[in-house]
Amino acid sequence: MRYPASEKAEIIRLVEASHLPARRTLDKLGIPRATFYRWYDRYLTGGIEALADHRSRPDRVWNRIPDPIRAEIVELALRETELSPRELAVRFTDEKRYFVSEASVYRLLKAHDLITSPAYIVIKAASEFKDKTTAPNQLWQTDFTYLKITGWGWYYLSTVLDDFSRFIVAWKLCATMRADDVTATLDLALAASGLDQITVAHRPRLLSDNGASYISAELATWLDGKGMKHVRGAPYHPQTQGKIERWHQTLKNRILLENYYLPGDLERQVAAFVEHYNHGRYHESIDNLTPADVYFGRGQTILTERERIKRQTIHQRRLQHHLQAA
Repeated sequence: MRYPASEKAEIIRLVEASHLPARRTLDKLGIPRATFYRWYDRYLTGGIEALADHRSRPDRVWNRIPDPIRAEIVELALRETELSPRELAVRFTDEKRYFVSEASVYRLLKAHDLITSPAYIVIKAASEFKDKTTAPNQLWQTDFTYLKITGWGWYYLSTVLDDFSRFIVAWKLCATMRADDVTATLDLALAASGLDQITVAHRPRLLSDNGASYISAELATWLDGKGMKHVRGAPYHPQTQGKIERWHQTLKNRILLENYYLPGDLERQVAAFVEHYNHGRYHESIDNLTPADVYFGRGQTILTERERIKRQTIHQRRLQHHLQAA
């Protein structure tokens, strides 16, 4: 039971004024002698103010990130301003071989006033697809999105995205949205994946919406010739193609920060962002791996190494704490 400072002082006065021995007085009051004499020592040295309880707090937290590491995290955040705390934590762990959690990075950046709200709207895909893929190149999602070039009008980005890894297999900037634009993008995807050079038991299924170019007889004939099955989402239900819709939003959040006056300028910007998205951007829904890590089959090796780094880092922090406390 905790007593306020005023009650502790009253108990001390009762014991001092009692005609009984201190031990018997304390027994009647139900106060352990060790507790009373601890109070009494504090009272004699600091008066009634010293009797107030103080929240116990260890002098040193064993798992605290060392100051040099904290400084490196802040330096990385200032250098890579587009990275979120989650991405910073993963990047730091991978590059510096020292584990830091997303929560720790967030608190550190918050303390340095480096957390800002995104200047764009974030949309979410559907939580789950009912027929989940289990490996790359089982299902490809494809769609068009609109991009404007000043003085030229609207251009259309056709993309093929691997459903399992979120890897952008191929893309093409088109002046139209015809079926031959779709097949041209798919030709690029088959070449990039190597599936045009080998014989496989099952070709990727193609998932699209019900746009005119996707329901055309020309595309159906082309897919039949390639041995690819076609799945179309329900009308007015873009969540079915949620992953490629989310890709479009991510792309536009970045590249539409500038104006473009030539198709070549826009094409170069798209190419640079696709490279970053595939090979440099950690994707939360695939265990903070990049799409390329998953698509090329090195994801599990990276996750195993991160877990080893985490255990080693925690062991080092605990050992350092014991050495400093000794």
